[in-house]
Amino acid sequence: MKRSIYKILVVPAVLLSLQSCFVAKEYTRPEEVVEAETYRTDELPTDTISMARISWRELFSDPVLTDHIDRALENNLDIRIALQQIEAAGAYLKQAKVQDLPSLGLSTQVTHQQLAPNSQFGSFFDGSISQYEATANLSWEADIWGRIKSNERAQRAAFLQTVAAHQAVKTRLVANVANLYYQLLALDEQLEVTRETVANRMNSLETIKALKEAGNVTEVGVKQTEAQLYRAQAVVVDLENQIRLLENAFSILLGEAPHAIERTELEDQVLNTQLKTGLPVQLLRNRPDVIAAEYNLANAFQLTNVARSNFYPSLSISATGGFQSLDLAELIDANSLFATVVGSLTQPLFNRRQIKTRYEVAQAQQEIAFLEFRRAILDASREVSDALFNYAAADKKLEIKQQEFEAYDLATSYSEELLNSGFANYLEVLTARENALNSQLELVNIRYDELNAIVDLYQALGGGWQ
Repeated sequence: MKRSIYKILVVPAVLLSLQSCFVAKEYTRPEEVVEAETYRTDELPTDTISMARISWRELFSDPVLTDHIDRALENNLDIRIALQQIEAAGAYLKQAKVQDLPSLGLSTQVTHQQLAPNSQFGSFFDGSISQYEATANLSWEADIWGRIKSNERAQRAAFLQTVAAHQAVKTRLVANVANLYYQLLALDEQLEVTRETVANRMNSLETIKALKEAGNVTEVGVKQTEAQLYRAQAVVVDLENQIRLLENAFSILLGEAPHAIERTELEDQVLNTQLKTGLPVQLLRNRPDVIAAEYNLANAFQLTNVARSNFYPSLSISATGGFQSLDLAELIDANSLFATVVGSLTQPLFNRRQIKTRYEVAQAQQEIAFLEFRRAILDASREVSDALFNYAAADKKLEIKQQEFEAYDLATSYSEELLNSGFANYLEVLTARENALNSQLELVNIRYDELNAIVDLYQALGGGWQ
């Protein structure tokens, strides 16, 4: 008996000396993922300072906006779903951490067998046998090739992926709340401009009617002025509707039923940051979706290790012991003790190609994960470049559009004075008014575009989850 137990213990010791390092590989980040010049911009970054490291509380100066972001981070349904996904992944990780420990089970059993009188045992027993058992079962699998350890690492990567995914949801949410907020402020300003235009055109209509009575313009001029008034009134209706729809969307981001949104004014918005992108390689630790993509690759890598280990023999040891007796009163007795120890070494030979198929699938999934990681980097770099170009374009256009509006505004004033003096026709006045309104509305849009580009750059660099 002692010799058998000795053999059972020696076999795993010999196999353990081979160790899993010969089979399970360590994950290392692919060197070809990040290139030296990932950002397309007129000025390549030369320092490691990135605006992504700034907290959103420092970036946004509007206290109403920061209050909305706080509420969204607390109540948003996507955030709450991501937290539950972290809980689920954490449970799997806890399970994986103890897979290399032995499993122990306790059981009790009563067996009653009615014997035939003419059977082998029926002649010795009085027609039946009752047996009572109380047993403990112990089993353990040696992690010879690192399968269990690789599976634990895979689950840890999956858990960290859900954490990064939660951070990515926070980043998107902060950016979406800020963008919708600024869009609401832009629509508010456009609505105010259009309402003022409606009031001015109502006054202009009275003036045109007076000029018609004086014979300076015809009924055509009156109707054209009326049409311009109606057009401006229709724009007011459209803007009011857009604001209500945007408030509804904003409310859903907050995790609340649709309601009116408290807000300030567009001209009060100041973003406290310099547009610094840092180096492209910083996306690997700043941007949550890129981090999640790498953890997905690490998970696939470790699962490939698991699939590869299935080609090798597995060693397991099981032991069963306890009490066994035909008499319940004598169950807990030294003479009722029994024990069994089994050591097994299993090498798969032919299993209808299942192991090889799983390994080939794992390799393909690892390559898919690598390509998705690469795509995440490329998408991130494109979004950074897009935001930089959008900000630069908005900044250039802002001054040009301001000059355009001032020119149209002066043209409107001059043409109205000339019309009242009889030196201009009503078509010149109508054209100048329409151009001035459109230019002013576009100017508001450009101010919003500039703010939006900064928020987009902040998100693209991975800011918002800190």
